Amino acid sequence: MNSLNMERIFENTATAFQLKTDSQLERAYFLFKMIANEPLVRIGTAMTNFAIKAHLPVEGLIRATVFDHFCGGVNEEDCLPVVDKMYEKGVCSVLDYSVEGQEGDDPFDSALETILKILDFVKEKDAIPFAVFKPTGFGRFALYQKIGEGKKLTVDESQEWQRVINRFDMVCKKAYDLDVSLLIDGEESWMQDAADQVVEDLMRKYNKKKAVVFNTLQMYRWDRLDYLKKLHRKAITEDFKIGMKVVRGAYMEKENERAKEFRYPTPICASKKATDKNFDAAVEYMLGNLEVISLFVGTHNEDSSYRLMELMKNANIANEDSRVWFGQLFGMSDHISFNLAEHGYNVAKYLPFGPVKDVMPYLIRRAEENTSVAGQTTRELDLLKREKKRRKI
Repeated sequence: MNSLNMERIFENTATAFQLKTDSQLERAYFLFKMIANEPLVRIGTAMTNFAIKAHLPVEGLIRATVFDHFCGGVNEEDCLPVVDKMYEKGVCSVLDYSVEGQEGDDPFDSALETILKILDFVKEKDAIPFAVFKPTGFGRFALYQKIGEGKKLTVDESQEWQRVINRFDMVCKKAYDLDVSLLIDGEESWMQDAADQVVEDLMRKYNKKKAVVFNTLQMYRWDRLDYLKKLHRKAITEDFKIGMKVVRGAYMEKENERAKEFRYPTPICASKKATDKNFDAAVEYMLGNLEVISLFVGTHNEDSSYRLMELMKNANIANEDSRVWFGQLFGMSDHISFNLAEHGYNVAKYLPFGPVKDVMPYLIRRAEENTSVAGQTTRELDLLKREKKRRKI
C-alpha cells in the first residue's frame, strides 16, 4: 500500500509552529543546529554532567535553553501553561515524570506518590487523557531481570516483588477509578518479561470494558508481533481489552552489545527496514482488531503516520476514534503533531517534567538519540528554516 496517496499535511509549517514566538523559533533552530553536530553533543554532555556534579550555577542556562524546549516544567503546575496552550490547538499532553535511574525502596515509593498525585491532578483535565510511568520507577531492574530469567527469589526478594506489584496495582486501580488511561513504558528486553506479566495481569483486572492499562511494544524486537497475537488470543478467551503503545524502541545499542557479550541471538531486528516493516505490521494488526485492542502509536516517522492515516481512511475509522492515538515527544516533530490535530486526529505529546538537574539524564539521552537518528535533526532544521523564511525572521 502506498501511503504517498495521502495529502502531504506535514509540510504545513504555519500550523506546525503556530505556538512558537519568533524568539522560541530561533531558539529551536539554534538547539537543533547544536544537536546536529555530534562532537558538540558529546562535549556538551560531558560539560553539563561535570557542571551539575560540581554544583556550578548552570541550571538557569539549561532551563532557558534545552530544558524549556524539551520539558514542560519542574512540576505539574509548572506544566499547565504549556498543556493549556497545546490543548487550544487540539494537542493533548501526557505528563511524564522523567527522573531516571533511582535505587532502593524510597525512590520507588516517592515515584508512586508522584504518579498518584499526577492522576489526581489530571482527572479534571481533558487536556491530559493519559498518565505514564516506567516499570523501573516502581522496582529494581535486577529484580525484574531475576524473575524474567525464572530464578528463585529469596524471602526478602519475594516480599520486595510483592511491594512492586502493589505499587503497579495502586496506580492502575486509581487510573481505573478516575477513568484516566495509563501508559506503561517498555524497557530493556532482559527485564521486560517480568514487567509484561505484571501488566498483563492488570489488563485482566482493569480492562474489562475498555483499555485503561496500556503496555508498550518495542517493534525493533522481532518477537513482539508474535507476543501481541498471543496476547490478543488470551484477551478474546478471557474477555478483557488490550491497551498498547507501539514504538520502534530506544535501547538498540545496549541490546546488541549485551547479546554479543553473553552470546545469545540479539532480540533486535536485523535492519532498520525490518524494524519499519515490523512496526507497520503491528499497527495494521491492531487497527484490524479495534474491538479488543486500543492503540497509542508513538512515532516521529512521517511515513508511518501517513500509513496509519490511510489505513484508518480505508477501514472507515473516524479520525477522532477514541481507540486510536498518535503520540510524539514535546519539542520534536511539531509538524506531525499539530497538523494531525488540525485534521481531527487524537494526538498527545509526551511532556517530561521534574527538577532540572534530575531530568538531565533524560535530556542528554534525547540529544544523543537525535544525533543518532538519521535525518531526524535535518528534517527539524529544514522545517524551522522554512518557517523562519515564511515569517521573514
